[in-house]
Amino acid sequence: MTRPAEPARAEDDGRVRCAWPLETQLYRDYHDYEWGKTLHGDDALFERLCLEAFQSGLSWLTILRKRPAFRAAFADFSIERVAEFGDADVARLLADPGIVRNRLKIDAAISNARVARELDNGLDKLLWSFAPPPRPRPATGADVPATTPESVALAKELKRKGFRFVGPTTAYALMQATGMVDDHLADCWVGSEVPDTGRPVTF
Repeated sequence: MTRPAEPARAEDDGRVRCAWPLETQLYRDYHDYEWGKTLHGDDALFERLCLEAFQSGLSWLTILRKRPAFRAAFADFSIERVAEFGDADVARLLADPGIVRNRLKIDAAISNARVARELDNGLDKLLWSFAPPPRPRPATGADVPATTPESVALAKELKRKGFRFVGPTTAYALMQATGMVDDHLADCWVGSEVPDTGRPVTF
């Protein structure tokens, strides 16, 4: 996800946020209640892995808007179910206007499910083994890296195991989205753990 190299900004609700989610309420809800929160679970992380790959070359807002259709099309991103997808499913996905109809990305999602299914210790443990130690939050968007040594190492290991469409930039976006790193800006009101009183984001 590309973010403006800007400082955090105050909005009409009085809260100071990172600059990138200000375009729509959907974006703001995702930023406030989901992005950067600790996420575990093989299927949940598989969904994020797939969506980050589908986002390549597109805006993240496009993916958020299509997320319900993605979930319906990909069996709620169940690794076991997607791993069983065959030619008929590929044809169905290529004909689905609700998702990103890119043959290479669709094939990669199915192939990645098959690889994830065969992991000895699961996708969750593999991904989180590359999470770096905590670090200070960035001051502005210009201080947020596109890749890190950990994301490069994660992408290399995923490729070694047979995963596709997950380079260092995509791997780092995954780390940001799932709370492996906290890239909310220093002045942003959102913590890595949002209080339970916060309004959950729905899609």
